[in-house]
Amino acid sequence: MARFSSDNASGISPEIMKAIQAANDGDAMAYGNDAVTQRLEGKIAELFETDCRVFPVATGTIANCLALASIAKPYGAIFCHRNSHIEVDECGGPELFSGGSKLKLLDGANAKFSATDLEAAIEGSGLGGVHHSQVTGVSMTQASELGTIYELSEIKAIADVSHKYGLKLHMDGARFANAVATLSCSPADATWKQGVDLMSFGATKNGAMAAEAVIFFNQALGQEFEFHRKRAGQLTSKMRFISAQLEAYICDDLWLQNARHANKMAQKLATGLAALPGAELFAPVEGNQVFVKLPPALTAVLRQAGIQCHTWEGDTVRFVASFNTNPAAVEEVIDMAGRHAT
Repeated sequence: MARFSSDNASGISPEIMKAIQAANDGDAMAYGNDAVTQRLEGKIAELFETDCRVFPVATGTIANCLALASIAKPYGAIFCHRNSHIEVDECGGPELFSGGSKLKLLDGANAKFSATDLEAAIEGSGLGGVHHSQVTGVSMTQASELGTIYELSEIKAIADVSHKYGLKLHMDGARFANAVATLSCSPADATWKQGVDLMSFGATKNGAMAAEAVIFFNQALGQEFEFHRKRAGQLTSKMRFISAQLEAYICDDLWLQNARHANKMAQKLATGLAALPGAELFAPVEGNQVFVKLPPALTAVLRQAGIQCHTWEGDTVRFVASFNTNPAAVEEVIDMAGRHAT
């Protein structure tokens, strides 16, 4: 069975599994006072080439929700794209953990918004008006929900507008590795050097078992995060097992190796499917996700053959490649689709 439904369905990188096993050797202090967690912040600081505060958590949802809670106000608002994960797939979590801060939605092609659109929305949001929610932050998704990627200049422009109005910029980096692999830049260049204040650093979709981190480049914003994390039930007693995953993830560029493979498989799949009669790419393929419009009959054939994929909207189907996607599985999909395309 060829599995392209989600990178959440993939397994665990052997290197990360080995690190979990190593962390299981003997006892360790609880609640992040273990040796692995204590050295993790320094290693992530080295990776991003700057001092930062690092808080391991178990899921991407809680990473986003608590990150936003640290820059939100109960009477406030956060700007994001209307297709962003925090709007569509967090079940109201950002509003809950921020105490009621609204999400204000931006439009933009390919699940990305522009600095120009952001500034217009801020100007029209009722700044200073007592009858209006007061915007405190902006959240951008890198890579986006359609797998598209913000260029460094786009990130900087959005950050500049955000900071012009005193807003903090959050990056949802659930697939940050895929974006960095495509941009061929340093993680520093893709974040704080362009003005990102804090981010959700994802690992689970790219080879970890259950490990994310909230990273504060603006360290002052992280002063109260420990309390947000504890209140949300994310101060894990055996945190060393989350931290061990993150440490192994960034060691020897495993995170980028995994992402490069996933991106390569997505490109190969996109090229093959886009060449079929009646097929059309729905969005540019810049990371590890392929959104393609296929004739419904062809989609049905693929599913009947056991090829897992996800219906996005209408005739658009999403295929997601993972760190462990087998090239033979990609060929299988392309060959089968080619045989049944009309």
